[in-house]
Amino acid sequence: MALTESNMLPLGTRAPEFSLLDVMTGDEIQAPAPGDFPATLIMFICNHCPYVVHVLPGLLALCQSYTKQGVRIIAISSNDAVRYPADAPDKMKDLAMEQKFPFPYCYDESQEVARVYDAACTPDFYVFYRDMRLAYRGRMDASRPGNSIPVTGSDLSTALDAVLQGKSAPEIQYPSAGCNIKWKTD
Repeated sequence: MALTESNMLPLGTRAPEFSLLDVMTGDEIQAPAPGDFPATLIMFICNHCPYVVHVLPGLLALCQSYTKQGVRIIAISSNDAVRYPADAPDKMKDLAMEQKFPFPYCYDESQEVARVYDAACTPDFYVFYRDMRLAYRGRMDASRPGNSIPVTGSDLSTALDAVLQGKSAPEIQYPSAGCNIKWKTD
């Protein structure tokens, strides 16, 4: 596994538009979405990355809490499923159903969504204000496999709480770190 940090898309960037299918339901998921959400969390994850596996229980608990507060959450996997079959849509669906994901889990087969978001690693998190301007990008917390720091979700939850309260997200934002997105090769 190659440790890669997020690219840190500039704050204030308007959420790039996309339309992807949720592997669990087959529903089309669009962003920005019709409707009024106080915040939107878009995260790039995958099935096999040890960094995602490490935070997944805490991430699911965090997402359960914030969906109850009206936050729209979308997970996207952009990995090359030919070279990484554990990240294929059928395996994504299996994981999402087994773990009872409280959000859509979309497959970005063309990898265009990851490119327009400048996503670099899994996990990679983006929090948007109601108007879909970027408030936060970076890590969930300081926990990594093997560093003995507990998974708390503190950085991500602090940003979400600020956005939900109509405040600015913290000025100091640390990049996420994890496996690089598995880009398709020519």
